[in-house]
Amino acid sequence: MNHKFKISFTFFILILGFSPFKIEAQNITINSGWQFVLDDKTSQNWETVNIPHTWNKEDAFDDEKGYHRGVGWYKKKLYFSAESKNLIHYIHFKGVNQETHVYVNGQLIGNHKGGYTAFNFNITKWLKFDAYNLVEVKVDNSHNPNIPPLDADFTFYGGIYRDVELISKPKQHISLSDFASDGFYVNYYSISEEKAGVEVKILIDNFENRQINNKLKVTLLDAKNTTIFAKALDFKSSAEASESLNIKFSEIYNPKLWSPENPYLYKLHILLLDEKENVLDEKHQNIGFRWVSVDADKGFFLNGKPIKLIGVNRHQDYQGYGNAAPIEFQKKDIQLIKNMGSNVLRNAHYPQSQELYDVCDELGVLIWTEIPVVNKVTNTKEFFDVSLNMQKEHVKQYYNHPSVVMFGYMNEIYLRLAFDGKSTKLEKENQKRAALDLAKQLEQLTRELAPNHITVMAGHLNELYNETGIADVPMLFGWNLYFGWYDKDIPDLGVFLDDQHKRYPNRSLLLSEYGPGSDIRIFTKTPKKFDFSIEYQAKLHQSYYQQIMERDYMTGMTAWNFADFGSEFRGDAIPHINQKGLIQFDRTPKPIYYWYKSILNKEQPFVHIATNYFDGLTLLGDDTYPVQIYSNQQAAELFLNGKKIKVVIFENGVANIDLPFINGINTIKVVSATVSEEKRVEVLKIETLDFQTFSRFGINIGSHFYFTDKEHQITFVPDQPYKEGLFGHVDGKTYNLSKDKHQGIPYGIKKTNSEPLFQTMLEGCTNYKLNIPNGRYKVNLFFVEPKIKSTENIYNLKVSTQISKNKIEQRVFNILLNQTLVESHFNMAEQYPEKYGIIKSAIIGIKNNEGLTISLQSIEGKPLISGILIEKLN
Repeated sequence: MNHKFKISFTFFILILGFSPFKIEAQNITINSGWQFVLDDKTSQNWETVNIPHTWNKEDAFDDEKGYHRGVGWYKKKLYFSAESKNLIHYIHFKGVNQETHVYVNGQLIGNHKGGYTAFNFNITKWLKFDAYNLVEVKVDNSHNPNIPPLDADFTFYGGIYRDVELISKPKQHISLSDFASDGFYVNYYSISEEKAGVEVKILIDNFENRQINNKLKVTLLDAKNTTIFAKALDFKSSAEASESLNIKFSEIYNPKLWSPENPYLYKLHILLLDEKENVLDEKHQNIGFRWVSVDADKGFFLNGKPIKLIGVNRHQDYQGYGNAAPIEFQKKDIQLIKNMGSNVLRNAHYPQSQELYDVCDELGVLIWTEIPVVNKVTNTKEFFDVSLNMQKEHVKQYYNHPSVVMFGYMNEIYLRLAFDGKSTKLEKENQKRAALDLAKQLEQLTRELAPNHITVMAGHLNELYNETGIADVPMLFGWNLYFGWYDKDIPDLGVFLDDQHKRYPNRSLLLSEYGPGSDIRIFTKTPKKFDFSIEYQAKLHQSYYQQIMERDYMTGMTAWNFADFGSEFRGDAIPHINQKGLIQFDRTPKPIYYWYKSILNKEQPFVHIATNYFDGLTLLGDDTYPVQIYSNQQAAELFLNGKKIKVVIFENGVANIDLPFINGINTIKVVSATVSEEKRVEVLKIETLDFQTFSRFGINIGSHFYFTDKEHQITFVPDQPYKEGLFGHVDGKTYNLSKDKHQGIPYGIKKTNSEPLFQTMLEGCTNYKLNIPNGRYKVNLFFVEPKIKSTENIYNLKVSTQISKNKIEQRVFNILLNQTLVESHFNMAEQYPEKYGIIKSAIIGIKNNEGLTISLQSIEGKPLISGILIEKLN
């Protein structure tokens, strides 16, 4: 048997040896099994990674300031057979942040600047055949003054974070060298409800050193794969040259137009053939017939009809993955956006994965896509050249998508200038002129490359955009406005917009960013500016929507942001994350997502009881607690614990109801004619701190909101002045760095995940009383020193910066529990080098019905305290 096996095996090998196989055009994803090391490629500490990959998915979220911005090396060996020698081989990167050098067998073959567009390199002449070839990729996400973005409110993750492909083509193929585009461009020479004409420009590369006879076949099919038109063209490919060919179809009568309500797609099929009609290359593209325009008085028009654009901005990173999120996760984002009822998506502040634009084509989501020229411009030729090259790549790579209706190129370009206290007046004037000059160049380029699209940019709340005239450069100007958050109050939005429209009546406007931060762990009866509560997020968004809908001249609004996203320097309720999302970083929807669904998605009856975040709701003698119910219906019946409460009427998609909860489990049910929902809420109703129905009680001192703390497995109740029979502060004032904001200190706290507990505090509080019964208790006291370490965060606008440890006033005090000293000369600035979440614990016996008094005796400066957690011991 062994002998027979050997003979058979040898025969098999001989068959392969004498039967040459054909190597044809192919695209192969080469994501698996790369070797990676940071900084030094001579290191012995290489690790095996798969693409997509970023080296910042952990250090951009840890307690240490900053994240690795430098060089990372990737390498991989690829085998090329002798049979593939007659093909042209490209390595294609879909996204690498931010500067890339690619080497093959030790030879530098190319450099690419910019982290968010694709690029190709033809690697053929550097390859060895019937051998393994070493591909090395040097990636650098260091700050480079000549590569945008220079500065922005998001994390600049480094790495090869989108797919890498090996593309092998015959010597005649549809071009891959035109800024890594698809090599063809779909244009509409006429388009209306009555008829539409399609013209396709196709680029053909010939790498032979002789003229070649080729044939091009282009077919247009409808959604049912029925051929509408087909054309064939015989042509000669010049030796070692590129050809530009135009295929023009006859007009289609009564075309089915593409829109968010009916995203009808036709199919374009392109075949490149040799003279024997063998297929050399092919391309497929969905196309949609649509046209867009803007009017300064009447807003946005799609296919000749007005449409109010209501949607979101989106960043591409994802919890646990950074910007290297699996593409299927990202596609789910688009489905969530569409399910919410959005008809527009702003991909901010950079081009995103091509696959997502395909999904937007299919689902019917209009796209504003832009390059990352954000916050400031470097006035150098290299910066201008890189920016212009980015826009060429951007427009050419995303041009064919019917969903792409707006090409942008700048965001808040004067933000840094507005807060620049160091530059001279002349330097500032030069910065203004440089940004305006670049804007004009980008505008001209974009109009030339994308004549049937809207050009757009966005600015922040500053008169510089009007003074310089930069707001009039694009066809549509977006205002990023945060009234009621960073600036003034919520109703001031409409006042500002009306003023702008009056002053600049020929300018088309869009509300391109808006929204407050929110943390699902924070809820309150009394929402206030900058408290990060779910209720304040609802209040602002609901008002903004009404204000925009009342103004016909506004083209629409895109909420900031679809999802929470990474911004390493931020110190919000969850540090290193911008929490303005309608959904959380892990893509769990916040209540506001469902409100938008109630006003935007009319396809299916819908109702949502916004109580998912009521975790450990404690009511202190309250008869009711407010609940929001969202629905796209007009009215519904409301039941609580099986009893009908009332018929609720929905206005602006919401009904606000004060519910008389009972102690324990409560069942809420809402029933409309065609849909219903039921929720269960556990409520602890107490009249006194008797510790009979509960064993632990926490207070978020200095705050007006509840905070659900997973670290301590309890929901801390809001603070209050002392009430007889309950608890409260006898003296002290809420500590805020800003008078009109209610976060307390907008900075991350080290050694804890309970920032909202530590960020609010009372200063000058010398006595805090709790009327608790006799017994043994463990008392935890929470502290943080707010005036340690200087940091700058221009996105928490108008908040004072902290001052260094050696310059702060001393804060020294004793801590006593019922006159028993538990900490002497407590000095956080002296004992802790940074803002740590400090917990002081002690066990105390309460007797003689004395209750508990926490005394903070000042030795120097004003004492302060952030929270209390009391646990009854057996």
